[in-house]
Amino acid sequence: MMKAVVLLSGGLDSTTTLAIARQEGFECFALTIDYKQRHRAEIDAALRIAQTLNASQHRILDVDLSTFGGSALTDPRFEVPTTSTPGIPVTYVPARNTIMLALALAWAETLRAQDIFIGANAIDYSGYPDCRPEYIGAFENMANLATKSALEGRKFRIHAPLIDLSKAEIILRGVSLGVDFSATVSCYQATPEGMGCGRCDACRLRKAGFTTCGVPDPTRYVAPC
Repeated sequence: MMKAVVLLSGGLDSTTTLAIARQEGFECFALTIDYKQRHRAEIDAALRIAQTLNASQHRILDVDLSTFGGSALTDPRFEVPTTSTPGIPVTYVPARNTIMLALALAWAETLRAQDIFIGANAIDYSGYPDCRPEYIGAFENMANLATKSALEGRKFRIHAPLIDLSKAEIILRGVSLGVDFSATVSCYQATPEGMGCGRCDACRLRKAGFTTCGVPDPTRYVAPC
């Protein structure tokens, strides 16, 4: 069985991505990054999801991005916005996907795995530059220039199976794979119990996705979206 490292945040998108990787026949090694975001609810969710979806291993790495701050998700000086704003929102975490993919690449190389999955999406998202197809392709090119494995002929593939899907399409794909979305946490400022705030971009996009595809939303919200 081919091995794959799957970045697993505990959210809707990454959980669906893990389910897709399993469906495609990969032995999955789930990697969760604790970057000192506002809450641990999604990390707790990732622990449950990795077990439910039968990941062969699940690693949680500590990378303290709050040292740098610069994002509402890692810096208490910034508030999580509850209304749409022009441009890239303050919830963007500088270089987050680059850091996470680099760590996934390191683990993949030690596992002799050639495949890495990430739940990046360029349709229903907040405009983050590291969620675009061009970025995914550029990172794959870099991985195949920078590693011993690639130089020896074992080239890496970066899979972003959700990149061109709407949130509704992602939900429908997850439903078809038996994903329990009630176990996932997407909110930028979830409660310790995993309840969504109902007001941030992540909550609004999630709620709209369920509404659009006609699937009942199992999410518990503190406030209505």
